[in-house]
Amino acid sequence: MASTTKYPVVDIHTHVYPPSYIDLLKSRSTIPYIITSDGSLRLVILPAEDTESTSRGRPVGPEYYDITQKIAFMDKHSVDISVISLANPWLDWLPTEAAAEAARSLNDEVERECEKYPGRLFAFATLPLSGGGAAIVEEIERLQSLKYTRGVILGTTGLGKGLDDEALLPIFKALQDAKLPVFLHPHYGLPGSVWGERANDYGHVLPLALGFPLETTIAVTRMILSGVFEKAPELQMILAHSGGTLPFLAGRIESCIEHDAHLKAEGKLGEGRKTVWEILRKNIYLDAVVYSEVGLKAAVQASGEDRVMFGTDHPFFPPLEEEGGKWASVETNYGAIKGALGSGSDEAKGALGGNAVRVLNLTI
Repeated sequence: MASTTKYPVVDIHTHVYPPSYIDLLKSRSTIPYIITSDGSLRLVILPAEDTESTSRGRPVGPEYYDITQKIAFMDKHSVDISVISLANPWLDWLPTEAAAEAARSLNDEVERECEKYPGRLFAFATLPLSGGGAAIVEEIERLQSLKYTRGVILGTTGLGKGLDDEALLPIFKALQDAKLPVFLHPHYGLPGSVWGERANDYGHVLPLALGFPLETTIAVTRMILSGVFEKAPELQMILAHSGGTLPFLAGRIESCIEHDAHLKAEGKLGEGRKTVWEILRKNIYLDAVVYSEVGLKAAVQASGEDRVMFGTDHPFFPPLEEEGGKWASVETNYGAIKGALGSGSDEAKGALGGNAVRVLNLTI
């Protein structure tokens, strides 16, 4: 249904590497690190990129760390508001003694970047995951005082053992109580052996197109199986890349749970258990970074049209040939929303921005 209701366009999946983070990575010689090659910066964050070749890693230009470049990108693509977050690998690799101070400093730096463009930039904060539970909870409590912070970004390993780790439960409860949603983003992928001997012939396609979505699906399914969403019933999560394969596989996962004799013997079935479908509609939001109308329809059918939110994944997936025009990756996501929900409809406007404004309280 067409509508005249006006909503801003909100990008909830857009990354930055603040200047201090760039400096930190430049000071390192093991993954993750940044090298200078032929006068340009290259980021090495995956083992496959860590070779002796001078072209190893991926180029990191000012679009990664200069916030004016983010605003220029937003203007070019008609984005009114961006919720920026540190890109992977976050701070997971820091030594315990350095994690808490690094997280505070980085989150304050991102807050200052948002302050430069009031109302246009908000943020998902970074947690000091290697700093221990007390340091993490302390930072969660502090984040509530920051003007532009609207949640946190989290990788799929949590404290190192996955998101079904019992040691994470107090952290999930702290996030629930603070009403800070978790933006869950993959990074670690799947073991390289699953791609076969010819994997290097195919660039980054296999780990990015398949590894990232499956990493997210596995991580959330482990949370479901361990009962996280019963123990922290109001925890809210936003899953990157439309939840990986979770919307498509939700029915199969639910059926496997209900037919598992081990889970039944453990008393984990029956009354009190949230189904996968309930969790998708009460605890989970999905971004719309799926690049197809077919995929977005699955996301909408799984979680609901009011729980899907537009994203670009900027500055990743730029055009291979710089032509100065709009990015095909972004326009594809725009087109998927309009095709799946109807161009100009309230549902499409909600996915493009209205849902994010409501869920993340994007006002100052």
